[in-house]
Parts: sequence; C-alpha cells; structure tokens
Amino acid sequence: MRRESRRRMDRVPERSALTNASCCRAFGRRSFVFGAALTITASACAALLAADLSAEEVRALLVAHAGPAVPDLSNRNLAGLDLAGVDFKGANLTGTNLKKANLAGADLSNAIIDLAILRGANLRGAKLRNAKAFSTILAEADLTGADLSGAKLICNLENAKLIGANLTAVAAGADMRNQPMGLTRLSLYHANLTNANLAGADLSWAMLEFAKFNDADLKGANLTLAQAGGADFSGADLSGANFTNVDIQSARFTGAKGIDRIIGFDSALHKDTAWFD
Repeated sequence: MRRESRRRMDRVPERSALTNASCCRAFGRRSFVFGAALTITASACAALLAADLSAEEVRALLVAHAGPAVPDLSNRNLAGLDLAGVDFKGANLTGTNLKKANLAGADLSNAIIDLAILRGANLRGAKLRNAKAFSTILAEADLTGADLSGAKLICNLENAKLIGANLTAVAAGADMRNQPMGLTRLSLYHANLTNANLAGADLSWAMLEFAKFNDADLKGANLTLAQAGGADFSGADLSGANFTNVDIQSARFTGAKGIDRIIGFDSALHKDTAWFD
C-alpha cells in the first residue's frame, strides 16, 4: 500500500512557483495549469524513491517486446536511471517518473509522455520526433541538440536547455476550445533556445517570458498571443513569424533578422519598451 501511494505521488504533475513578485506583476506570470493542477511540494522525494525497475530490466523489457501493441511503461518510477541510448520508439510512458534520468541519445520518437515527470533529465541528443507531451514536466531538463520536430508540446519546459535543438513544426499552440481548468499551454519560461531551429513552430499562447532565442531560426513561426516579456531574440531570424498581439515588454531584438517581414508586429503589446538596434 505504501509503495502504491508513493507511486501515485510521483505521477502527479509538478508546477513550480515563481518567487519574484515583481516579475509576476510585470508580466502576469503563472496563468497556465497542468493536468490536475496539483503541486508536488517535496519534489526531491520522488528522485529518492527506489525505481520500479533497474535500467537493465527496462532494456530487456523493450528488447523482448513483440506484437502490434506499443511497449507499456506507463506510471512506472524510473527516476534517476541510466537509460542513455535506449530505444523507446512509440512507447507509452504516460505518468512515468523519469526525474533526473539519463536519456542522452535515447529514441523517444512517437512516444507518449503525457503527464510524465522528466524534471532535470539528461536528454542531450535525444530523439523526440512526433512525441506527445501533454502536461509533461520537462523543467530544467537538458535537451541540447535534441530532435523534437513535429512533437506535440503542451508542457512545462521552464529553465530547460534547448540549445541547438530541432523544434521545427512543433505543435505547441494552446487549444482554446478545450480549457476547462484554466489556460493549459506550453511554458518556455527562462528556457535557453540559443541556435535552436523553430521554423514553422506553433507557439501561440505560449509562455515565453525571459526565454533566450539568440540566433534561433523562427522563420514562419506562430507566436500569436504569446507572452514574450523579457525574451531575447537577438540575432534570431524572424522572417515571416507571426507576432500578432504578442506581449514583448522589454524584449530584445538586437541584430534580429527579418523584422520588417514579421506578421502582425504592429499589434504587438508594449512594443515601445522593446530593445532594437
């Protein structure tokens, strides 16, 4: 009973709290909700609990899998395991705890990681092409050089490293037809997307405050109604990007390319406070 109780606790999505009250007042922070909107207050506890399986058992389970059904590792506690290079293609990882796990070079293409916890996980060079991540916690994760092209990202990527990551054509726009518990959306708050490729990405309604898009490729990206206060677009290619009603309070556009080809830039909020050349 105790083990099951702990497992359920690990499945509850986290939601970090902003302690800087002045930032909250300036940019309207924390208007998104993840899943059941429950908060794990003792976040360190999850990583300390014993994993359900060893790394060797996970690999063996995936290798032995056969048949049309997808590999099912849902609701497992795999926190802290070394799963570098493991093939999770198409696997069901719904609600799985992978906090601080080593998934460097792992293949999670087409995997379902809804409600999973990957806070602080190492996903450097990992493949997440067309993965589904709804209410997933990827805060503080390292996705340097990862391939997330075509992924569905309605998740928490706060303070994550996405340097040089491929996010082309990601579907990260909030579905405003289905918001029964408040605004559920992508958060890239304070994330580092330097040199990332976001061409054609849908980031509408996303939380982008203080994110770093330095030298990133945002050609044709949709940022409609996103909150990008304090974000840094220095050196980024913004040709054809849609900034309709984007809040760019104190955002930086130094050396950005294609500013004259941004769609809806005249409707951007607080444009007079943004930094340009």
